[in-house]
Amino acid sequence: MPPSAIIQSLSSWTFWAWVIATAHVALQVALAWRVIMQRRPTGESLAWVMVIFGFPIVGPLAYLTIGELRLGRRRAKRFVELYPPIRKWLAELPQRSLVDWSRLSPEFESLSQLGQSLIGVPSLRGNQVELINDWQHVFARLIADIDAAQRTCHLEFYIWSNGGEADKVGNALVEAASRGVVCRVLVDALGSRAFLKSEQAARLRQAGVHVQAALPGGLLRAPFVRFDLRLHRKIVAIDGRVAYTGSLNLVDPRFFKKDAGVGEWVDAMVRIEGPAVEALAITFLADWFVETNSDLTELQATGDAHPQPSRGDCTVQVMPSGPALATDAVEQMLITAIYAAREELVLTTPYFVPSEPLSLALIAAARRGVKVILVIPARVDSLLVRFASGAFKGDMLRAGVRIMLFSDGLLHTKSITVDGSYSLFGSVNLDPRSMRLNFEILLALYDPEFTGELRELQQHYIDRSHMMDLARYQRRPQLRRIGENFARLLSPLL
Repeated sequence: MPPSAIIQSLSSWTFWAWVIATAHVALQVALAWRVIMQRRPTGESLAWVMVIFGFPIVGPLAYLTIGELRLGRRRAKRFVELYPPIRKWLAELPQRSLVDWSRLSPEFESLSQLGQSLIGVPSLRGNQVELINDWQHVFARLIADIDAAQRTCHLEFYIWSNGGEADKVGNALVEAASRGVVCRVLVDALGSRAFLKSEQAARLRQAGVHVQAALPGGLLRAPFVRFDLRLHRKIVAIDGRVAYTGSLNLVDPRFFKKDAGVGEWVDAMVRIEGPAVEALAITFLADWFVETNSDLTELQATGDAHPQPSRGDCTVQVMPSGPALATDAVEQMLITAIYAAREELVLTTPYFVPSEPLSLALIAAARRGVKVILVIPARVDSLLVRFASGAFKGDMLRAGVRIMLFSDGLLHTKSITVDGSYSLFGSVNLDPRSMRLNFEILLALYDPEFTGELRELQQHYIDRSHMMDLARYQRRPQLRRIGENFARLLSPLL
């Protein structure tokens, strides 16, 4: 090739390289500006700016893929259609189950008002709430209730994994459908991917069970729908008479994720009878409406979300959360409960990656003399969460928070008890994903008796744990410290 041609080729290459580099920088600046103008939490904004500028090509691509809460046009439209009738429906609930706050602690009413103003669901009195602390008992009660169903069986889970007791639930649904019971199953498209492609799902559909995937994703949909928005709720509503919620997916722990090296998953659920069942049934029907082409009027007529008589003395507030609702509602509830604590605060969670406000609230509680006990698994199934969580533990330990490492499996129960008088329980982890990205369900239980039972369960977890030692933590390898600190920078995005 003649020298002139080589020079011309190099000049052309340099020109196009300059154009591509300039376009890339312009894209980085535009994306960073967009992050700043969206007024997100400061830590999240800074983390995204760091990713966008710190990782050429990959950073902007990551933001374009998972940086914004894109629900998809059809789903967003369904949410808009849903709001007016659902809010009207929810507004009727307190008229049927008024709470006499004078019989309860004054702080209960203020926390309830916060939840209602954020999410729109009132507190409901007159519930019987049974805490079930072992998975065998959960499955036994659930299958018995499905066997007794006369009209509807509604199940909503993040994960349905075939095998063991989960298959027995499937068999019970097949039998119920054969009796003419309307059976609807809503599972997350990613968490239950294997189940949705399995013979079990096909058998359920053949038997007349309506099986629906929630939040389907894929590469072709990535520009329009954020693929990591997940349906993390666990809800069962049967005949509108009884409901379940908590942390247990529809999995048999003897078979689920046996290769993860963390032991059996340890969960708890509550079984509810009374007015709060209607709020959980409404939550299921709303999710089903969004994910299907069902008519809301028809769902109201066939969904068994109807008023329930008083069954007990427990006051319960059902709080669904997710990207389509107030994105910081659950976090505000948790932080308010933490600041309200005066004597003792006990928290159990599998994934502990707190936001800065949540971290400060826990540290402040410990420093003002509240006995703060955080119970987490000794090992979790996510390496990134393991490192990010480690970066927060030092601050907690130095403030006086007692961190108990559960060593008898992966503790998956999500619970908070405050001063032994009221509690929070459901599917919400103490991490940014649960707070802002997942569709979750949380119960506030304004009842000292139930809270006492939950506190006993928490103590059972504590007794199977060992306390984390600050001196030993400070002697961890330097390389691990570096990894934890980098993971902490990314923690708002986990």
